[in-house]
Amino acid sequence: MRAIALLAFAFYLSIGSATSGWGQAASSDAGADRPGLGFGPGHGRILLVLPFDNRSGQPSLEWIREAAPDILSSRFLSAGFAPMSRTDRLYALDHLGLPEGFHPSRATALKLAQTLDADSIVVGSFLTDGSGIIAEAQIVDVQHLRMSQPVSSRGEMKDLISIFDSLAWKLTRQLDPGFSVAEETFVAAGKGMRVDAFEQYIRGISESDHDERLRHLNQAVTLSPEFGPAWMALGREDYNSQQYDQAAAAFAKVVHDDPKVQDPAVQGTDTLEAGFYRGLALLFSGNYPKAEISFGAIARVLPLAEVVNNEGVAVSRQKHDGTALFRQAVAADANGADYHFNLAVSLKRHGDTAGALSELAACLQLKPNDSEAQDLENLWKQPVAKPEGDAKADPLERIARNFDAVAFRQAAQMLDQVDEARLTALSPEQRAQKLAAQAKGYLDQGLLLEAERLYQTALASDDRVPEVHAGLAEVRERTGDLDNARKEALTSLELMPTVDAYLVMGRLDLAAGHLDQASYHLDLALKMDAGNRQALVLQQQVQAARDKQR
Repeated sequence: MRAIALLAFAFYLSIGSATSGWGQAASSDAGADRPGLGFGPGHGRILLVLPFDNRSGQPSLEWIREAAPDILSSRFLSAGFAPMSRTDRLYALDHLGLPEGFHPSRATALKLAQTLDADSIVVGSFLTDGSGIIAEAQIVDVQHLRMSQPVSSRGEMKDLISIFDSLAWKLTRQLDPGFSVAEETFVAAGKGMRVDAFEQYIRGISESDHDERLRHLNQAVTLSPEFGPAWMALGREDYNSQQYDQAAAAFAKVVHDDPKVQDPAVQGTDTLEAGFYRGLALLFSGNYPKAEISFGAIARVLPLAEVVNNEGVAVSRQKHDGTALFRQAVAADANGADYHFNLAVSLKRHGDTAGALSELAACLQLKPNDSEAQDLENLWKQPVAKPEGDAKADPLERIARNFDAVAFRQAAQMLDQVDEARLTALSPEQRAQKLAAQAKGYLDQGLLLEAERLYQTALASDDRVPEVHAGLAEVRERTGDLDNARKEALTSLELMPTVDAYLVMGRLDLAAGHLDQASYHLDLALKMDAGNRQALVLQQQVQAARDKQR
């Protein structure tokens, strides 16, 4: 029934204008007579963002088609939605027998959404106006077969990323009218990205030729050395070319050495994938100690079978006992034949022949044609060992080579649900304090959108927690909303003096040239925490400003 309804809706959309784009058809017949489409908090949060139609008439801007879903999906993810990745979209196209560069019609777009179980589709277009660009988008509610009112954003080409950040905010407000994160925070999320570097990145992930992909991606990371997605894409290219040392170095740029930034629970699937493939690259290049660390960092948060299995392999290759990790892998996925094989090899190596044969039998039950396992079973069942000259080399444990992004997402969602259940059990004040602490972790990493989303949730739980207002003050400060930054800092100080709120006040005073007030707030912060690093930096800045005035 759902498929019939989808096709009926596709036909309904198509009769408006056989040649018009999504935006044109929707402007004429979708939403004008249907106020309030109900894209609210209860609506499904799985989104499919399609490439935007290039209505500029300029082939040189074709790369923006792919740039649009990349930016929008990134912001939707930070806002708490679950956008489908480009890989997901390409998988669906392949599943439908369509080429990668296919421009989907309305009917095909709905089939894509159905294939991926998406709740909503975001469609849009862009055109140029002199040196400026105008982007327009709409949301298709797949379940209810209706479209939102179109929203648009415009600006200079040099502000391309900000234009799509603003568009993402407007679409998010349609999806969830109660969403309270400021538009400035969305725009600030992409503020540090150079448009030329981003263009090279998009061209790098879109090119069909391997050498061209490498050329563009190397240009991207040269122009913007801190651009994680470009390093991620470059790492994949190096890994697929078996350039494992280079791949490990590229993935390391995504998974930082700083433990705060390294936490996979905060960084999301890209960081998990980078850590996983970095571990593989290190394994294949023989750097087993670092491979163990890489897999271990992920396993501490998401102990999935493939992760702990590979951690066990890294341990075993160092001549240590990885049996406990292989047992953990089997417990996590009893249907994984290779995990039983690895446990069998490890048990036999450490003298437990009976246990090894039992695990080998489990492996063969799952994979009856496994010739290596069959040979091992025959060898291990022999009552007398063969002469030393006939002995076979000790078998190596098998490496899990594929990153299952779906499994990682599902496991992460389960952790989120557990965390949410724990939060629900807390009092409103305790819940707000817990959320504020999580938000502070995001804020320390510069993830302003994620931080404000949690601070706003904390504020809704209890608006009298000083850390929440201090955190919002710093978010507002970083996004350039100085008046509201001062207001939030003062609210925090009225509730209870905190170092963070005093520092925000001090920085705002310094920026305004009010050095005496800056020194006053700085002194109060230092009285509370004499060794605070940010306070000491601010102290130097205030002194430098005084010296400059003399």
